[in-house]
Amino acid sequence: MTDYSEYFEEVIQAHEAIERWFAVEGDDAELERLLARFSPEFSMVSPLGRVLDFEALSGLFQMAGGKKRGFKIELSELCGIALHERGATVTYREQQADANGLHTDRRSTVVFEKLESGRVIWRHLQETFCSS
Repeated sequence: MTDYSEYFEEVIQAHEAIERWFAVEGDDAELERLLARFSPEFSMVSPLGRVLDFEALSGLFQMAGGKKRGFKIELSELCGIALHERGATVTYREQQADANGLHTDRRSTVVFEKLESGRVIWRHLQETFCSS
């Protein structure tokens, strides 16, 4: 059996940190800890097809900190796709909601990189909105 547990745990912990960051205004140190989860070479394709790099992600987090009162993320359907010595690729479903009643549902695929230190970082993320 292939063990993806450390990668699933990173998905969960990262989303807990993102949830806190969006819902409650944090300080620069908290933002720095959040951004340290991502590779400097990070890339992302948003649900609307926008391509982001690490700099754009950083700007998004800086702009959105504390701006989504009542923000909640629910994760499900975590599934491993590929596991190798230098990382893994996993998928998951992510539902987001906030106090204003905004609700989104997306499926995501993330490519993780495992550093020589053993730390796992986000290398690439692809998100797609679910139609139902």
